[in-house]
Amino acid sequence: MDINELIAIVKKKLMDQININSIKIEDKSFIHKNHVGNEDGKFHLKITIDSMELKTMNRIESNKKIYKVLENEVKNFIHSIQILIT
Repeated sequence: MDINELIAIVKKKLMDQININSIKIEDKSFIHKNHVGNEDGKFHLKITIDSMELKTMNRIESNKKIYKVLENEVKNFIHSIQILIT
């Protein structure tokens, strides 16, 4: 899977399952290129989400919800996610 396809899938899944006003997803894989555990085909994403639904939750709950929605992608294509809720 390429990064553009992954971003499209992640965006659709999050928008379908969480009430989101706006979302921005960035590929930050280049920052982690030489880190231990970095694998080809696994990406590092920065996700900025404007969501009242997520803002009403504490940080752990909101992150758990996002990770649950993206369970398959995290298992197969994502090495790490940086999540910002605005």
